[in-house]
Amino acid sequence: MTRHPWPKAVLFDLDDTLWPIVPVIRAAEIRLYAWLQQHAPRVADQFTIDSLRQARLELLAREPGYGIDLSALRHAGLVAAFEQVGEDVAGVEEAMVVFIAARNAVTLYDDVVPGLARLRQRALLGSVTNGVADLATIGLADQFQASVAARDFGAAKPDPGIFLAGCAALGVLPADTLYVGDDLLLDVQGAQQAGLRAAWMNRSGMINALADQVRPDVEVDSIDALLDWLDAAHAPPYGSAPMRV
Repeated sequence: MTRHPWPKAVLFDLDDTLWPIVPVIRAAEIRLYAWLQQHAPRVADQFTIDSLRQARLELLAREPGYGIDLSALRHAGLVAAFEQVGEDVAGVEEAMVVFIAARNAVTLYDDVVPGLARLRQRALLGSVTNGVADLATIGLADQFQASVAARDFGAAKPDPGIFLAGCAALGVLPADTLYVGDDLLLDVQGAQQAGLRAAWMNRSGMINALADQVRPDVEVDSIDALLDWLDAAHAPPYGSAPMRV
């Protein structure tokens, strides 16, 4: 059986691929709301967490450009809420500091740190995300040779350009790159349409209705499983010796 060469680079999505994001956002919004109750009570009296979220969604519908920077969307939503009730909008900056700190208080999946360490011995690593996580704060910045975020690049997944930017940042061709993400459309289909191979990180084992339409190169539930697939289906990278970066 012919074995494909190992990818020269592996690019990762972040939220829900390296850590669960829903509990993080929920906790961050609770912390932010507690801050509002203490420091901007008129906002807390007029809005709930849910109504603030609905107002952001309505703002996003009116101004879809915010889709590439969710922090900017949240900031704009808070400014609008503060202005509506007559609170001093200068408080929005402190409110955002509170939220961002909580937003970066993520809990990595157990396989992430050891899995990335193993992968780094054999391929270049990078990240491509639509989110706003701060990898330095989280403690993962040193794991990646390059990181591309939608808000900096100016376009979000599944735009092919952001995947190509990730490849270019690592100096590799799309055909030599594997992308790993949890979303079949944004991550898998987006990467494949940009010329990359794509692994679907399905940690929950969920059945996705799109699975018949979008075919990942592999479906895995952990980085360990990804490494097992790479070893089983691919020849060792660059001959027999591991690449060290």
